[in-house]
Amino acid sequence: MTAPLTPSPPPDEQPPHDPWQSPAYPGGATAPHGHERDGDGLRAEVVQAAVIMVAVAVAGVLLGALWMWLAPRVPLVSDGKAVYLKDTEGEQAIGTDGTFTLLSLGFGLVSGVVVFLLRRRGGIPLVAGLAVGSLLGALLAWRVGIFLGPETDVVAHAKSVGKGVVFDAPLELKAMGTVLAWPVAALAVHLGLTGLFGPRDPEPYPRDPESYPRGPEPYPGP
Repeated sequence: MTAPLTPSPPPDEQPPHDPWQSPAYPGGATAPHGHERDGDGLRAEVVQAAVIMVAVAVAGVLLGALWMWLAPRVPLVSDGKAVYLKDTEGEQAIGTDGTFTLLSLGFGLVSGVVVFLLRRRGGIPLVAGLAVGSLLGALLAWRVGIFLGPETDVVAHAKSVGKGVVFDAPLELKAMGTVLAWPVAALAVHLGLTGLFGPRDPEPYPRDPESYPRGPEPYPGP
């Protein structure tokens, strides 16, 4: 029987500290990983984006009410057999689309500024929530304006008012592309403000070349 070649250290001595060893936590827990913290931050951004999407979409009710109130009316008249335009050369139908477009641009401007002021850091979830919420708000405004506006059943309305009586045509959008005015304006304003006034990432090195880290000095030689 032979003795071990390397004697074991006394029990009161501690082994040298290993700089590569992970720090110990009570209960044997390990240090939190970076991706877990990133996951919590991303989850919070998604929740904020969902709240902004809902809030912006609900604002479409106000846009629809304003559109119904400000849009020009298209006058119709019935001869008892058919319904005709009272003014065949009128531009009220074009004015209806124009009113919706101008109101949508205004709502896009306001929503883009408000979202930027609420969260200057931006982020992909926030931009997506603003875009989807603006589109849903524009569609909701379109339907709310029609619902609050004149009677949509033209034939029944003509019969109820009688022959030769002028009545208003229902609200409608001739160019459905106008529903994109709100999301396009909101994204343009928000991205522009973020690019001009948003937070900047720190530079890895200072701008002064003299302060850059240098390598070892060469050996001067004999």
